[in-house]
Amino acid sequence: MAKINRLSTRLSNQIAAGEVVERPASVVKELLENSLDAGSRRLDVEVEQGGVKLIRVRDNGSGVEKEDLPLTIARHATSKIHDLDDLEGVATLGFRGEALASISSVSRLSLTSSPDDSGAGWSVQAEGRDMEAVILPAAHPQGTTVEVRDLFFNTPARRKFLRTEKTEFSHLEEVLKRLALSHFEVGFSLRHNQRSVHALKPATTEAEQDRRVASLCGPSFIENAVRVDTELGAMRLWGWLGLPTFSRSQADLQYFFVNGRSVRDKVVNHAVRQAYQDVMYHGRHAAFVLYLELDPKGVDVNVHPTKHEVRFRESRQVHDFLFRTLHRAIAELTPGDRPQPTDASGYHSITRPGLAAAPSAPLTGVQAGEFREQGRLHLHNADLRGSGVSPRPSMVAETMQAYAGFHPSASPPANPATLPEENPEQAPPLGYAVAQLHGIYILAQNQQGLVVVDMHAAHERITYERLKTSWQEEKVRSQPLLVPLSMAVSSREADFAEEHKTALEKLGFVIQRMGPETLLVREIPILLRHADVETLVRDLLSDIITHGSSDRIEHSINELLATMACHGSVRANRKLTLPEMNALLRDMEITERSGQCNHGRPTWTQMSLADLDKLFLRGR
Repeated sequence: MAKINRLSTRLSNQIAAGEVVERPASVVKELLENSLDAGSRRLDVEVEQGGVKLIRVRDNGSGVEKEDLPLTIARHATSKIHDLDDLEGVATLGFRGEALASISSVSRLSLTSSPDDSGAGWSVQAEGRDMEAVILPAAHPQGTTVEVRDLFFNTPARRKFLRTEKTEFSHLEEVLKRLALSHFEVGFSLRHNQRSVHALKPATTEAEQDRRVASLCGPSFIENAVRVDTELGAMRLWGWLGLPTFSRSQADLQYFFVNGRSVRDKVVNHAVRQAYQDVMYHGRHAAFVLYLELDPKGVDVNVHPTKHEVRFRESRQVHDFLFRTLHRAIAELTPGDRPQPTDASGYHSITRPGLAAAPSAPLTGVQAGEFREQGRLHLHNADLRGSGVSPRPSMVAETMQAYAGFHPSASPPANPATLPEENPEQAPPLGYAVAQLHGIYILAQNQQGLVVVDMHAAHERITYERLKTSWQEEKVRSQPLLVPLSMAVSSREADFAEEHKTALEKLGFVIQRMGPETLLVREIPILLRHADVETLVRDLLSDIITHGSSDRIEHSINELLATMACHGSVRANRKLTLPEMNALLRDMEITERSGQCNHGRPTWTQMSLADLDKLFLRGR
């Protein structure tokens, strides 16, 4: 008897099913992708018992001719690729030609299709050990219906690994959600155990797309997201980017699509993390729905049997494009942009290049890490002069003097935008300061109601952004100390200070070694003249020792600047005058990423008059 035997058709298909058919959700994914590739504009999905008992997918696509029906359930038979060139630039969701054959080997599958609107069609199903195709006439409108019953009925070991009905259905629903997010032009419906779960109409306008995203990802996401749309050469990135304050405890609201295909990719994940690193609270995850479009030949989708992973041919170029686009979009999220209503849908658009629509609704759920009411009160400081704000000369000199006290290196503008009367209807986005609470919070009044600002967190971000700008321009201004500071340090710290003298000078520090364990600090950055110099230098040396080399310092410069900014920011329990508080508010309105401090915590929050009325039961 021969030791090597040819596997039967059914057994080989069942082995292949182990790669692509993990659970009912896998079946739905393959069937829906086939329907989308067939040009369908309407997809109806009906399942029972989480998809184990029944999965029925009906579309209105191009259908299948009678003579091609046997090939639909044959292994490695496809209409989507014909030669190697097609494989190198796959533009369809499916292309392997083995999904239906694998599914039919572990279930009772029937496929009914009609290529025209005559109402007459044909049905095919596989039977027997060799899975021979049986074709029968059937009435059917144009399109295709695939019915899958009793999944894994003939492979009990696989069925034993399935989870509860609720869990399996949640995976199945997630598949439909991802496809609905990537194909706005297609209508989707989903029924489970005769109950309607989703009924999504085609979304062609931006407002309709916003509504679809809101229905699938939750209204709170679309209310706290901005729309991005940027092109560079053959690449385009567009979609919705969640505000840094709308963070999640898990990465469960992250959808990324490459040419309409939902993917998980390390290059993408790293670029997104880097873009958020300056504003994301530790341990939290960003929320986004983003679409990358590029030449199909620039991405290899034939990496994994389930097609969840891709490989970019120019991964560095893709990474840089993603990072720069998202980094810039996040940087422009300041209290200085005003959303303009676009239509009756209630959504808003941000009027600046590269960023579009997003509503200005409150954030909710402090316990969930979604910081409440940091509403996007948007108005660029550059637009203050043309905003109809009336001048108030009595406060200008005081405010500019206070501003200079915060940032000695900042020279007042030639034609400063004067402060208006304290009329809430004409107030700037963050309003006017009215009081300071426990030496920690600034209370301000604006058109919407009450603004509460964490003064240390806000000033830390302002100082940090100024240090970054100075560093990039290589103009960190130093100020000599009237009396140089002598510090006793370890020999290791002294060695590092001497070795990295040039890097420290670029940061604005002039430090001289006076002995084996003695350093003399002669100059410090002028922005940090009120900081605790000795503590600041020790922390700086500790960071340098941790990073290990000057090259690492270059890569970790933002962390060093953040350390400096923290030491140089106004501290809690420091009493501020009203001009000083107003100066800080005006500075926040023109500072990038001013909604979060260097550690990702929110710097300000908004309480509307309606919120205040609720506290005191007014109007009841």
